[in-house]
Amino acid sequence: MNLPPRLAEIVSDFAECEGREKLELLLDYARRFPPLPADFNADEQAEDVPECMTPVRMSAKLVNGRLNFVFDVPAESPTVRGYAMIIMEGLNNTTPEEVLSIPAEFYLQMGLQDVLTAQRLNGMAAILAHVKRRAAEALEKAD
Repeated sequence: MNLPPRLAEIVSDFAECEGREKLELLLDYARRFPPLPADFNADEQAEDVPECMTPVRMSAKLVNGRLNFVFDVPAESPTVRGYAMIIMEGLNNTTPEEVLSIPAEFYLQMGLQDVLTAQRLNGMAAILAHVKRRAAEALEKAD
């Protein structure tokens, strides 16, 4: 599987966990979810991820050929927050090409389907699809 190095490490960490440990690790990521940057205005700088049932807002910025993502996810949705944190940690400072090369269901290698409902997994797929759309747009603008 072709993953950026940090995301590959995260996937490996999850794959090594069993059962409930996977959920605990996901919740650890949720607890590390950073506050929004002080100069960030979600209403002006982010867009909804409409395919996700949880109200997720996301911003993608291309700086010097590298993408950086900011997510706004309610604290009441810890699994989605954890997944958004994985995306930020695993994909920030990557190229659009790296993001576009990620398999759509890479999270299955983490074993999350063993601990999350199909609805949550669909939300994860929607977030990744949105991230990949923004990467494709950034690549088009760079050309």
